[in-house]
Amino acid sequence: MGSVTNKRVAVVTGGNKGIGLEICRQLASNDVVVVLAARNESRGAEAIQNLRASGAVDVVFHQLDVKDSTSIANLAKFVESQFQKLDILVNNAAESGIVVRHDEFRGFKDGKGYLHVHDENAHMFTELMEQPYDLGEECLKTNYYGTKAVTEAFLPLLQLSNSPRIVNVSANFGKLQWIRNEKVKAEFMGIENLTEEKIDEIIQKFLTDFKANKLSENGWPLTCTAYKISKAAVNGYTRLLARKFPNMLINSVHPGYVITDITSHTGILTATEGAKAPVMGALLPDDGPSGVCFDEMQVVSF
Repeated sequence: MGSVTNKRVAVVTGGNKGIGLEICRQLASNDVVVVLAARNESRGAEAIQNLRASGAVDVVFHQLDVKDSTSIANLAKFVESQFQKLDILVNNAAESGIVVRHDEFRGFKDGKGYLHVHDENAHMFTELMEQPYDLGEECLKTNYYGTKAVTEAFLPLLQLSNSPRIVNVSANFGKLQWIRNEKVKAEFMGIENLTEEKIDEIIQKFLTDFKANKLSENGWPLTCTAYKISKAAVNGYTRLLARKFPNMLINSVHPGYVITDITSHTGILTATEGAKAPVMGALLPDDGPSGVCFDEMQVVSF
């Protein structure tokens, strides 16, 4: 692979398995040079072999831990030295923030258990999943702060592209309908006044209540709670960025309910099907929308 390319260049975080791996495959088949970024070196190398075996030639692995600023800086330096620009950033790396009894959960509600994970049913999940505070904190560090740190590191290189795209892989669980706290909802919705500082404040307030066991009385989600807040924060950040960089198309995408590790291999869509919407977001035409949320292929409200 030459150090300068006329092709579009993409970075996909969490690219070694599941939806991330399929996003890499589909971008590569659309004549995009793909940098598959993942935490684990050996799994990353294996993923590259998998892609090359299926005919993807312009794919390269680089280590990335989205919680490690040195690791992020190393990836940005690599992309800069190899390609001098970045056209597409797909922020896909995520963690669930919960401990699930996978085998039992897979048998629950015909393998579509996450369709039922909402507050009215919280009692049904006490035996099936736990949400320890420390995992919730890590979930926010990865899903929101990791996404933000990676994006900030790549903004200078994205600005050198003729058609910059950022896709933040979000989730149906990121919708504001899961938050009963009207003040928090209003802050997320009030895009005119929303700032990164305000998102930080919301997250700090949430973590304080989570630690003090005050989720219910303060209107936070009761199930998959940190994950839901992390994805709501990602959606808010997506809209902020889109306003700040009108020359880029920056959107969040819910890929659908996909059979992957993070869903305990329950779900409706295969990883191949789940990658279609993020790839569409990555390859939007120049007159495409920005600052919106896609639920699979449809633009939906936040």
